[in-house]
Amino acid sequence: MFLVRNVLKKDLNDLYELSQQALLLNLPQNKEVIARKITESIQSFEVPDTKDLSKNHFIFVLEDTSKQKVIGVSMIHGKHGTKEKPHLYLRSGTEERASKTLNKNFSYKTLKFGYETDGYSEIGGLILHSDFRGHPKKLGKLLSMSRFLFIKKNHDLFTEEIHSELMPPLTPEGTSHLWEAIGRKFFKMEYWEADELSRTNKEFIFNLFPQGTIYTELLPKNAVNTIGKVGQDTKPVRKMLENIGFKFTHEVDPFDGGPHYRAKVNEISVCEKSYEPKIIFKNETSINNSLCAFFNNKGFQFICTYGEEASDGSIYIEKDFKNTINEKNACAFSLGRK
Repeated sequence: MFLVRNVLKKDLNDLYELSQQALLLNLPQNKEVIARKITESIQSFEVPDTKDLSKNHFIFVLEDTSKQKVIGVSMIHGKHGTKEKPHLYLRSGTEERASKTLNKNFSYKTLKFGYETDGYSEIGGLILHSDFRGHPKKLGKLLSMSRFLFIKKNHDLFTEEIHSELMPPLTPEGTSHLWEAIGRKFFKMEYWEADELSRTNKEFIFNLFPQGTIYTELLPKNAVNTIGKVGQDTKPVRKMLENIGFKFTHEVDPFDGGPHYRAKVNEISVCEKSYEPKIIFKNETSINNSLCAFFNNKGFQFICTYGEEASDGSIYIEKDFKNTINEKNACAFSLGRK
């Protein structure tokens, strides 16, 4: 069986192994940092901060219960963008210019630096072990979408809009063409070095990044072609987000041009159309046509797995879950109905 649950201390080694498969600052290749993040997540699940949402960091893991091994991870940050650590972006737009003398009109694509001090809850940090990508049970979908059932049942811990920053195409060396065109010239440092520093310190960005209008006509073509685009591995994530209600904000990452997507909680289909189902246990389920989440379980604050939805909206769950889940506190979303 496969299930998504809140992270536990025992997951440290598995998460460290996963960190070797991706370059994500949310899951760095550093055991001590990962251990600290696990502790922060456990605190957030057990006693979340309802006044300062930015202090809440929720880590979800996908476990292969037959092997008792974590094979995936995803995250939610309660609030990204505060007075102390603003949300930074480049807004993409156009500027119309005309000359009567030349009888010519031009439309220039532009980038303008901006920031938000009262930001959004952010989803991110998704990694699925390479051995399980393309799995017939669509484990990436389970790992990603389960978070929205958690948001629905804990609405007070999140902002009205949910934010997501997607990875752009990177070079084989792991840098960004946009960074090489702009960032490196103003910061004189490596892409990942600057990105890591920005997680704890925004001062250097405010003081060194160009604050005026950047005309993309002046940038190399390979940099322009990455603005607002996603990498090959991120295309399925973008499609999934768009399918459940997320839209491109016309904001991109200042360093690499990766697109920012957002959606209001009540307009995300997983949240909007979720319901409280009747749970029926059976030996095994043959159809994975629904997501079903359980809260305040034995040893876990959150569990989510695939279920088999009946015609009356009841959900069949494998009986092996019976002694673990709290079936009276469930939330489901149909994957089969419009």
